[in-house]
Amino acid sequence: MKIAITGGTGMIGQALSKRLIAEGHHIFILTRSVQDNTEHTTYVEWLTSSAAPEHQLEGVDAFIHLAGASINDGRWTEERKQTILQSRIDSTKELVRINQALKTKPAVVLSASAVGIYGQDRHQTFTEEQPLPPTSDFLSQVCIKWEALAQPIADLGIRLVHPRIGVVLSKEGGAYPLMRLPYKLFGGGTMGDGKQWVSWVHIDDLVELFIFALKTNQLTGPLNITAPHPETMRQFGKTIGKTLHRPHWLPAPRFALELALGEKSVIVLEGARVIPKKALENGFKFRYAELKDALSNLEQTN
Repeated sequence: MKIAITGGTGMIGQALSKRLIAEGHHIFILTRSVQDNTEHTTYVEWLTSSAAPEHQLEGVDAFIHLAGASINDGRWTEERKQTILQSRIDSTKELVRINQALKTKPAVVLSASAVGIYGQDRHQTFTEEQPLPPTSDFLSQVCIKWEALAQPIADLGIRLVHPRIGVVLSKEGGAYPLMRLPYKLFGGGTMGDGKQWVSWVHIDDLVELFIFALKTNQLTGPLNITAPHPETMRQFGKTIGKTLHRPHWLPAPRFALELALGEKSVIVLEGARVIPKKALENGFKFRYAELKDALSNLEQTN
């Protein structure tokens, strides 16, 4: 297959590209900073004033849309929040325009989203089938707009999937290196009251779920990219401690995290219990369904 990826230079994009190339697919990386092409990778300029990427993308079989400014970089000032939102608006609108311009449409587009769309809820369990709860939460509003902007792709007759990505566990980046650091320094403990949910997924299972979504024709709409067994923050921390053979003892109270992180503290202080119902019902087998197995694998890898 010929597969175009936006956000292909990020942690998830790199892991996906490596796996897809290993399967024999050719990857088109849409980027502002074009590099030299390789045997299996073509770099395509986009989101610049001179770019016309559709001319290089005729015949592409699938798109994976991951582009968007990181929610983890810096404090959430009003300017940063606007950057997070606008980057997703601009890139998704361009994705739609490219697909409209292509004479031969791709079979499928995976347009990323996040479990943040479900807002902050400690009591309800969320699957893809449930209506979204009313919320004014910033991340939820970003994800709602993100998904809605991609809808014209489905109107073109293209199968559209929204992978709603949970907390990705990888040693290459994301949340896990920051979460494990206090334990490595013998200062790990519960963040907040510990009752908030962490809907997590091992990077390897995430990659396989994306490939599963590419190949499973009956999958459309939202697809939760999370392991089947989410954990509370307290249990998550205890599992990190056991895996690293470190104590779980020094709590980080809510007020301290809010002081240090500002509004962004919601990422670690709140969450939702999200279950990958569609993946399970369609026969996907998780390699790392349990957190202890996921963390043990990460700590064994270099």
